[in-house]
Amino acid sequence: MFRATARRFAACPAGSFIITLALAAITASSIAPNAARADAVEDFYKGKQMRFIIRSDPGGSYDLYSRMIGRHIVKYIPGNPTMLPVNMPGGGGLLAINHIAQVAPKDGTILTIPSLGLPMYQAIDFFGDKLKADMGKFNWVGNVTDSNPVLVTWHASKVKTLDDAKKQVAFLGTTGAGSISAQLPAVYNNLLGTKFKVIYGYGGDDAIAMERGEVDGRATNTWSSYKSTRPDWVKKNQLNYLLQVGLKKEPELPNVPLLSELATNDEQKQIFDFFSTVVAITRPVATSPEVPADRVAALRKAFMATMTDADFLADAAKQQADVSPMPGDEVQRLTQRLLDTPKPLLEKVKVAMTHRVGDEVQWEGKK
Repeated sequence: MFRATARRFAACPAGSFIITLALAAITASSIAPNAARADAVEDFYKGKQMRFIIRSDPGGSYDLYSRMIGRHIVKYIPGNPTMLPVNMPGGGGLLAINHIAQVAPKDGTILTIPSLGLPMYQAIDFFGDKLKADMGKFNWVGNVTDSNPVLVTWHASKVKTLDDAKKQVAFLGTTGAGSISAQLPAVYNNLLGTKFKVIYGYGGDDAIAMERGEVDGRATNTWSSYKSTRPDWVKKNQLNYLLQVGLKKEPELPNVPLLSELATNDEQKQIFDFFSTVVAITRPVATSPEVPADRVAALRKAFMATMTDADFLADAAKQQADVSPMPGDEVQRLTQRLLDTPKPLLEKVKVAMTHRVGDEVQWEGKK
């Protein structure tokens, strides 16, 4: 009876008008909160100067990507704030991430590209109390590239293949214990039988050191980074590519083996898959913990819009920088998956990352 009455009421002109008004009111009430949230985000960012904190010195891929994203993302953040790049090198990225976690404002005005591997280091408690940040509480905005880290040696090195590295010592330059470039060589030595020795203390000079023959190679610089910061090396075939780490091969490196392909048993496969997930989020952009959800959503939307922006892509092409973006919620999921890794597997990972006696050397100056 109620349905029949409703149909008769809607059929008359007055009833139809009243129903239309009711539907309009319902629609307006559902839109209003979203509009209010958008206005609040725009009002917050209007006139603000954001900071893009860069965990390295000027030059190199962290600096290149940070400045490039910072130049363009502000167009898509409501309120059109400005962006100031701030280089904060130290501790393999610990100085920058600790500053953001402890000192920087937690309001959505800070962006950064954290050091590759920090969620892994937190999971295995590698830094202890030196890491003051909880990577699971950071708000992940997106990942600009999933380019694989590549183990390389200089063309003049006697170690030109992975088999060569199993027969003779090769020296790899890196910044320090806070970098994954210091840890993956230990994994290779322990599980693949290579003879790498890691030399700490190069800062950002390990590429130059390789070029002048002071070290044989580098452990984890990404393929996209070589193409963007050292394109002449790529064009002139001045690098030997021994190994790449990731979930899939780089299309331009089809003959360079993936780490996961080299596993000889289930335990190795689990360990190698763990590291492959670690590096899948190669250059993730994050904002501080505790940022309001509407601002995080706005930053994620702005990031993905930037990744398809014509000016940004032209800038990336000019810099020869790889762009293969991943949404922020997917980065958040992968980060949490690493942090939730079962402890038995984490113990195996820690053993694999432990350097053998004599495999670590402190750099004492140029030759």
